[in-house]
Amino acid sequence: EAVKGLRKHERRVKELTYQTEGDRKNILRLQDLVDKLQAKVKSYKRQAEEAEEQSNTNLAKFRKLQHELEEAEERADIAESQVNKLRVKSREVHTKVISEE
Repeated sequence: EAVKGLRKHERRVKELTYQTEGDRKNILRLQDLVDKLQAKVKSYKRQAEEAEEQSNTNLAKFRKLQHELEEAEERADIAESQVNKLRVKSREVHTKVISEE
């Protein structure tokens, strides 16, 4: 009876040992998976930060160019206004010269 109980316990110990080894392998596999996923998250985070940085750079360039365009348009408007004033003066001078002849 004692031998039977002992064998039963030994069998149970072997089962638990086998189960423990399986659990340990699963834990290692899962830990490896967690490590790989964390590396991917870190990589994606870095890519997102780089993309945001590039986006900010492009936005700053766009705003600068937009400002330069507005200034150029303003200068063009001023130049056009001056040209129109000179045309009017030229016509006045031309009309005056013709009327004096």
